[in-house]
Amino acid sequence: MACLIDGFDHAIIGVADLEAARLAWRRLGFTLCPRGRHIGWGTANYCIMFPDDYLELLGIVDATQFVNNLDVFLADQGEGLLGMAFASSDVDALAEKLNGEPQDLKRLLELPEGTVEPRFKLVHPPRGILPGLSGFFCNHLTPELMRQPDWLLHANGARRIAYITIGVEDMAAAIDAYGRVFGTESVHQADGGAYVRTGIGEMRLIHSDHAPGLKELGVEVNDLTATEVFLKAAGISFSQSPDGLSIDPAEATGAALAFI
Repeated sequence: MACLIDGFDHAIIGVADLEAARLAWRRLGFTLCPRGRHIGWGTANYCIMFPDDYLELLGIVDATQFVNNLDVFLADQGEGLLGMAFASSDVDALAEKLNGEPQDLKRLLELPEGTVEPRFKLVHPPRGILPGLSGFFCNHLTPELMRQPDWLLHANGARRIAYITIGVEDMAAAIDAYGRVFGTESVHQADGGAYVRTGIGEMRLIHSDHAPGLKELGVEVNDLTATEVFLKAAGISFSQSPDGLSIDPAEATGAALAFI
């Protein structure tokens, strides 16, 4: 099954005010794409593109339409890290292996020269198959619409998703579950936890009795010193961490964000 999963596709950050989120993440030094709107849904997004993956700021723009439980997430947990999508070039085969159901999704992307419609095929695995993580798998049917050269340039030097940290209640069960989905050869135990390789990215599993879930998003930058200079000049609150720089979640719409 692991050969059907290519790595991270995008991390999803749930936000209460999409326009306020756009300004907050731009202040962090990210370039954001024009706004997208999911066709037939009440959600819209701004995306932060890297060459091989991206971040999605997801908000509600019409609460009378289907919002895929984003309203529940915001009410229960507030803004922050919502979920993770993984890239797959064959979601039909993956759906069969995971007992999931393929789903087509389109959204409107509001470009200056006119609106275009990126298309995707998704598969949501059965609930609980990835302990501690709300995740799904995605194949881009119109990848040429998703990236323009200017969108890949970020003032903070960001260039890819490096890792996500996931809190799980039962480490042994989580190791077994992630091994079944991503391949046992991708899972390695270390320091009471584990890490799971997917593509060039990494999922870090840590024990969390009381609050399992997505804990932190790590973004790799070109030059950490230059990123630190940028953050100081922008007045962004951050602290030093073993890996790099940890941003105050209040600066990142509730998301625990680290630059490495």
